[in-house]
Amino acid sequence: MTVPVFEEYEPAIDCTCAGCALQRRAAARAVPVRYGGHPAAHGARRALVLATAAGVVLSCGAAGAAAAAGRTAGAPRADQDPEPVPDTPQGVKGPLKGSGASGPPSDSAVLRKTTRAEIINRAKKWVDAKVPYSMGKYWSDGYRQDCSGYVSMAWNLGTNEWTGSLASYGTRIARADLQPGDMLLFHNPADPSAGSHVTIFGGWTDYTRTHYVAYEQARPRTRKQSTPMAYWSNSDRYVAYRYKGVSGGSPGSGSATAFPGAGQFGPGANNAQVTRLGEMLVARGAKRFYAVGPGPVWGEADRRATQAFQQAQGWRGAEADGLPGPDTWRLLTTGTGRDIPAAATGGSPNTSVAFPGRGYFQPGRSNSHVDRLGRQLVKKGYGKHYVSGPDPRWTEADRRNVEAFQRAQGWRGGAADGYPGPETWRRLFA
Repeated sequence: MTVPVFEEYEPAIDCTCAGCALQRRAAARAVPVRYGGHPAAHGARRALVLATAAGVVLSCGAAGAAAAAGRTAGAPRADQDPEPVPDTPQGVKGPLKGSGASGPPSDSAVLRKTTRAEIINRAKKWVDAKVPYSMGKYWSDGYRQDCSGYVSMAWNLGTNEWTGSLASYGTRIARADLQPGDMLLFHNPADPSAGSHVTIFGGWTDYTRTHYVAYEQARPRTRKQSTPMAYWSNSDRYVAYRYKGVSGGSPGSGSATAFPGAGQFGPGANNAQVTRLGEMLVARGAKRFYAVGPGPVWGEADRRATQAFQQAQGWRGAEADGLPGPDTWRLLTTGTGRDIPAAATGGSPNTSVAFPGRGYFQPGRSNSHVDRLGRQLVKKGYGKHYVSGPDPRWTEADRRNVEAFQRAQGWRGGAADGYPGPETWRRLFA
């Protein structure tokens, strides 16, 4: 049997192969550096060590450099924040960017007053702007672009808070007493980076109260979606709080939802319940009806806004006369029912697009209804599966985007199969 001959070789300093890199590293460790002896020999040895070390760096590239520094190289995750991650999951509490002072409010501190309608309207601004999530960046209004910065903005606080300090601005309430503008907070003091999160409660999705509309700042951007009570994870550890500076509703047994009586509303009425009604209506899409207000004096704006909300529920005739009754009041105070749709160009505020039928949304079909559906999905923030388009041809991307929208409504199983039906269509174009 012929024994193969192995020859010693000198690794080239610029060779990037694994063998040469290994040889250079071994050589670097093996060369002794002495401070005695002839100066010329000392210089030669030192030059060899430096050249060998340089060759190691040249041969390793980025991955080798990371390994040499004691780090394991790996592909960056898609959701990895490129900025330095602070000790807390949201960044430390601090002033608004460029101004303000940090710290929890003192007992004598005067909190900024606000209403539920204003809280929800501020929350919607970031949803509409699709503010990107970041623990180190600040939006144009000065608030940090993470979950606690978002709630600080919605509550109109003068500082950027974090999950460990937000509770000091609120009063703890029962989940049954939640109203739009309250927050659901989970702070993990043992390890704040392990799951801590906060959302703005936007109202119950239906009478079962198993899901609510959550306004939250999360990767990749601000979102509004149906969420199981209280959250997808750590649900039992979320605590409900009401901002101390909010007007219209107070913590307690739920008496804030009781209908105050028909005599509080209508021509000639002048009281705080009219103001509260207007604020709740504005939070549900009635802002365009009010040139000024809402206020305590009943006016035509209140009647038209109430009627628009009643018509949004599908009520007609005497059920939609513009005067609130127990059912109207219950839907408004609990945050349930349908919001007032936006005014359509060239039509009434309640103009809607009729569902064309299921047959238009099947594999192989191509028509204008598919194109209209896709554009509305993108407008609502459910177009992430489109690589290009949308266009008139029905594709798997359309189905997956519809499924995402259906799941955001709290639907599962056959109700979230990705194929639009009448209810999916109505909610999309409401």
